[in-house]
Amino acid sequence: MKKFFAILMVSAVFVFADNVVEIGSADAPAVSSQKRAKTDISYFDALVLGLVEGITEYLPISSTGHLIISNAFLSLDSQTPLVDKTGAPILTRNGEPFTMKAAADAYAIVIQIGAIAAVALLYWDYILRMLMGVLGRNPTGLKLLRNLILAFLPAAVVGLLLHGAIETYLFGVKPVIIALAAGAALMFFVQKRYDARANARARFMSMEDLSARSSLYIGILQCVSMWPGTSRSMMTILGGYLAGMRPADAARFSFLLGLMTLSAASVFKMYKEGDMILATLSAGPLATGLLVAFVSAALSIKWLVGFLTRRGLSPFAWYRIAIAAVLSAMIYFDLIA
Repeated sequence: MKKFFAILMVSAVFVFADNVVEIGSADAPAVSSQKRAKTDISYFDALVLGLVEGITEYLPISSTGHLIISNAFLSLDSQTPLVDKTGAPILTRNGEPFTMKAAADAYAIVIQIGAIAAVALLYWDYILRMLMGVLGRNPTGLKLLRNLILAFLPAAVVGLLLHGAIETYLFGVKPVIIALAAGAALMFFVQKRYDARANARARFMSMEDLSARSSLYIGILQCVSMWPGTSRSMMTILGGYLAGMRPADAARFSFLLGLMTLSAASVFKMYKEGDMILATLSAGPLATGLLVAFVSAALSIKWLVGFLTRRGLSPFAWYRIAIAAVLSAMIYFDLIA
């Protein structure tokens, strides 16, 4: 746990230093007391965002929430209209200007591809079992695939219907604070319930043993995580706990479900805004962020399974409360909007 917090603290120091440099630069007087508006993601930005995405994607603390907060600290949340390489303004399909905030929010979803690749590498054996199941050679793998598809469907439907409203009204620091605090309370409740079940020596089930109803229930819980700050991993791990899985199996099911959900979200975002992202943001930093997300996600995944087994969800709940408190104080003192 100390290593996890150390990495997050290093990222925070990098972000703070970047803000100090910008505020104290020679260009600062030209923009009064505000930092100059960014029109691209730098290598430094990509490094920070890649670390934040990789570390937090599969932990129950909300990667999207942390990326929104990081964007605010990195000054990537401005409404500055972006232009292409020829200087022509970039417009969305609705004819509105494509802003730096829109590009950063889209990048926060696309960068998940790095984290997706980490799961595919570490859990290729489960993927192989499911493929063999489709070919009729592994019944257990086929049942696992069925469970994952059932858990994926609710988010696919809700995401298609509400993605625009979610990005418009919930991609901000204040909604993230609310979700962080509410999620912490829910984690304490579910962990207490799990401990009581474990102490009673109740029977636990594997991922493959989940019923269709339980899988669908986990999928419905995953829909709640579309509120940034809630955490997709948190809701699916909690769903696994409530469905009767041990922490390690709940985490693995969350990882594999994320492989489907995050892939769909990233592909959909690239389809919707990929041309605008490529026209406005530099290719080098984009690739750097994906690579950093891949490496840090792989390390995070390997660490989380053992930690949940030993310590449970409570440390993450306390972390969420601490972050929510710090952010609330920063808003109160006008340090962030």
